[in-house]
Amino acid sequence: MKRRRIYIGIFIISVLGLFIVQYQYLKIGLNLAKVQFDRKIVRVAEDIKVDLSTENQLSFLVAQAVTKDNYFNLSDDKVKDASQHFLNDFIKESFIKNGIDTDFSYRLYARDTLDYLHSPHSFSNEEELIRYPISIEGYLPELIQKPLILELQFEDLNGYFLSQLNGLTLPSILFIVAIIFVVIWILKSFYWQSNVITTTNNFINNLTHELKTPLFSIGLATKILEEDMQENQKPVISMIRQQVERLKKHIDLVLELGNLESRKNLFELNKVDLRPLLIKWCENFKMIAAVEESKFQCDIAEEEIWVKAEISHLENAVFNLLDNARKYSETPEIYLKAWKREKKIIISIKDNGIGISKKEKEHIFKKYYRVSNGNLHKVKGYGLGLSYVKEIVKRHKGTIKVESEENIGTEVSIILPVTHAN
Repeated sequence: MKRRRIYIGIFIISVLGLFIVQYQYLKIGLNLAKVQFDRKIVRVAEDIKVDLSTENQLSFLVAQAVTKDNYFNLSDDKVKDASQHFLNDFIKESFIKNGIDTDFSYRLYARDTLDYLHSPHSFSNEEELIRYPISIEGYLPELIQKPLILELQFEDLNGYFLSQLNGLTLPSILFIVAIIFVVIWILKSFYWQSNVITTTNNFINNLTHELKTPLFSIGLATKILEEDMQENQKPVISMIRQQVERLKKHIDLVLELGNLESRKNLFELNKVDLRPLLIKWCENFKMIAAVEESKFQCDIAEEEIWVKAEISHLENAVFNLLDNARKYSETPEIYLKAWKREKKIIISIKDNGIGISKKEKEHIFKKYYRVSNGNLHKVKGYGLGLSYVKEIVKRHKGTIKVESEENIGTEVSIILPVTHAN
């Protein structure tokens, strides 16, 4: 659970960090766009100053509107209206020339008077306008004997700057949205799978616990029958006891694996000498091999083997591998060897069984996976044994290695770290 929370925290921090980084890049981009815009406005101002500083068709028309001289024999309003449109077109042309394409307005005024001319269209919110004043020199100020200012006005330049950064902002926003979608989908799937696994484990645990009651009753009934059984009943009762023990082992294995996955049981490692335990386990398995007329050899290193281990689980793991070697061989020849190499203990279990293909070997440690080719159909099981073994080895901070050839045999090695006696 703690690891899951860490992963979720990393996801959230990563997305937030991406937002912050993108926001900072956006601020830098807007600042650069503003600096570039200001430079363009400076060039526009220079062009306007040059064109209005001398007498030409545009400056003469503007002068007629400012001084109200009736040179064209037209009303003052018509002259003013024509001047405003011609000046607007001139400014717009200068903008396009310098790479500016946004809405604007203007007004031409002297500091001590009202506006002489203004843009044919104006913005509604005068207070939030961005203004760029240009001091007109030469012909027009000299004509009216007053300083003259042409003020360029803009509204919502940030929107214009963002439009200039579309190549940067739009893909970034799309990528962020895609990442958020993927993260949410992963988290949703994760929680859904987690709930399914929890529900499944709870169901399996409840079911296996319920199975223990009739199993105990069957075992008890078998013991009662054994006390007064006839000779011809011995094989049947022996078979019942054998199958009861087999079912009990399967139930215990399912419970152990479920508890390990749900972290319900404490997995406590204690320092032990593994050598006498390995010898004991080998002696127990020799008895089973003798009954089944199988060959079993054991070779344990002649020295102390100190490890940190949870004995019951490690014993189950070793016996599970020995049992597999027995089940997947026609005439079993099994060899267990344990030795120290550097700072590791290697427990190797080798058999002469039917082996595992390279393709199947990649999946054998997956939960519920069972090899489905060859003669393995005759071996019943649930695909939990090797999954359990791998989990146990992992809890002991060890590794497990499998070498196998089809129709030759399999060697499974458990590699655990050793420790000091004191």
